[in-house]
Amino acid sequence: MTVVDKKQRFLITFSVMAATVMQVLDTTIVNVALPNMQGTFSATPDQISWVLTSYLVASAIFMPLTGFFTDRLGRKKYLFLSILGFTLTSACCGLAQNLGQMVLFRLLQGIFGAALVPLSQAIMVDIFPLPERGKAMAIWGIGVMVGPILGPTLGGYLTEVFTWRWTFYINLPVGLLSLIMASLVVPDTKPKPRRLEWVSLCCIAIAIGGTQYVLDRGNQADWFESNSIKLMALCAITGFVSYVLLSVFRKTVKPIFEVDLFKDRNFVAACVIMTAMGLGLFGSMVIQAIMLQDLLDYPAFTTGLTMAPRGISSMIAMIIIGKLSTRVNPRTFIATGILLNLMAIYICTYYSLDISPGWILLPGLMQGFGLGFVMIPLSTMALSTLPPHLVTEGAGLFSLMRTFGFSLGISAVTTILTRHAQIAWNHLGGFINPFNPALYDYLQPLQLTLSNPLSAFVLAQELGAQSMMLAIVDVYIMITWSFICMLPMILLLKTRRKDSLQAEQIPIE
Repeated sequence: MTVVDKKQRFLITFSVMAATVMQVLDTTIVNVALPNMQGTFSATPDQISWVLTSYLVASAIFMPLTGFFTDRLGRKKYLFLSILGFTLTSACCGLAQNLGQMVLFRLLQGIFGAALVPLSQAIMVDIFPLPERGKAMAIWGIGVMVGPILGPTLGGYLTEVFTWRWTFYINLPVGLLSLIMASLVVPDTKPKPRRLEWVSLCCIAIAIGGTQYVLDRGNQADWFESNSIKLMALCAITGFVSYVLLSVFRKTVKPIFEVDLFKDRNFVAACVIMTAMGLGLFGSMVIQAIMLQDLLDYPAFTTGLTMAPRGISSMIAMIIIGKLSTRVNPRTFIATGILLNLMAIYICTYYSLDISPGWILLPGLMQGFGLGFVMIPLSTMALSTLPPHLVTEGAGLFSLMRTFGFSLGISAVTTILTRHAQIAWNHLGGFINPFNPALYDYLQPLQLTLSNPLSAFVLAQELGAQSMMLAIVDVYIMITWSFICMLPMILLLKTRRKDSLQAEQIPIE
């Protein structure tokens, strides 16, 4: 642990968290601006989606390499280069004149931004003493979880009031401030000699990049009906198997990430739970945005405001966790958080086209509290039993699993929504026939008859809305089951014994 006074700890925290919020906010703030970018670049929906895909793939590939580059360059220099590169590429994204430039700059932005979240987590763990580790993770969790939740609101505002380019320009003042402070106050670590095994790197890059591509574009390409998805899935499997074989049989080769990480039960269990939480968090956010905008006709900015209370309740929960982290078993917090999420999503399974704003706000508030209760203790427990030299590398893999959870959630939600909407359409459409008296009861208040050409349009519109609503309910049912499946995983987590905690607090000369 690096010994720093309270004033320096505050400055370091502000510096690294500013960079973290900038990076995680950028993951979702751009989503709202995609339709405007599409018009500027005269791109098709499939082409403009590469603005997101390029960033996610590059970030996923480089995130596990955080430990390697930290060893080679030192923590301070790597953080400085990451913030500088992310800020400059943000400016380049805002200045992009065509789609090719935008995709290239987003690719570079993902490369430089990949390390910001795991580096900030590792630094926060390092500068706070063990009794205050929960407080450190509370501060870190506020930035990591609230950023994506508030991103759509801020993105919608900037796009409507200014232009989509400001979703990138907003990073410049934050990045410059963080860059100056990081160069002045962040403690450094000594570089270590560590050789990069290029064959292993290529294998893991292909595995991670292929998996991210399949998750991100699978639904658009109709999954394995597409040759590109088949090819990338094959590449992902081949890359992963090759990496495992190289790590096991070539003893002279140092793996990209330490195998000892996967021997730690806490770390593995926390990664699995975080992946599932990513599915629940981003899956429910995506489906709620679709419901509010496409079915209930909420404007983009209003949609963001409706979802904002989720972030506020998360912040409150994380503050509570920071105060009580030393008094309550972290597994109790995690179980409470999962149960709160479970109840919130279960309420959503009763949604219909006639819901009031209260039906949206209450589950959002509950889920925000639940996320706060899970995020902080889980992040703390994931790294608590790792030896100090594996903390940075573990933080990188933990962040990667959270990213995969987000991608998995979005893919699962969009796939189930598309297919179940079609199933519901076919099922409900069977009731639209001249022999159903309810059909005439529906058309009569509208002063329409079955022979009126306008009736077909009205019925098709209502059929589409009802089918989509049924599919949304099915998605919420799937997310509910994902939270139920998380509960047994809590039993695999273990807390540290008091004697080991006390021993770690004794300074060693």
